[in-house]
Amino acid sequence: MATRFTASQSVEIAVPEQPIPIQHYLRQPQRLVRALADNSRIDQLSEEVFRLKMRPLTFMSLSIQPTVDMRVWAESNGIIYLRSLGCEILGFEYINQRFALNLKGHLSPKELSTGTRLQGRADLEVLVDLPPPFSFTPKPILETTGNALLKSVLLSVKQRLLNQLLADYRYWVISQTKDRGLSGNSTELPILNAE
Repeated sequence: MATRFTASQSVEIAVPEQPIPIQHYLRQPQRLVRALADNSRIDQLSEEVFRLKMRPLTFMSLSIQPTVDMRVWAESNGIIYLRSLGCEILGFEYINQRFALNLKGHLSPKELSTGTRLQGRADLEVLVDLPPPFSFTPKPILETTGNALLKSVLLSVKQRLLNQLLADYRYWVISQTKDRGLSGNSTELPILNAE
């Protein structure tokens, strides 16, 4: 019988003002994916589909390493959506055949009087038919352990997002404005002194 584990995580990020609004940056979902995980663990399969090799996870005494295919796309209003398309557990065929992962998330810019904020949420669900002896473990213990594991996965993704997204956005703005002669720290156009 399958055991269900779930976790959710919300995020809110204050966006420092830059010469180019973050909505333009968010139209490039691949940049968000690169902010979520290390480049060495990501393969881009198509314009919107990415394969992410997760870090090994330990559940009780079981160690698994999921590989998740996910679609990441941006709407014209700047909202980015993320959906898992499939998952594979490498090197553990019994679990792989009895494992389903469902990840849904979004990140959207909100204009407030205090500035722009990114608000998002991710929901993660795993259904797995565990092998003995895990199947004999009381369900509340399994669910508590599994839910805590999923929560820690989402929390580490959130921490990476908080650390990487704004740094990458600022780097992107500087690279975009360099060509136009704008400073990355200023919202003013350069003025030439005519003497």
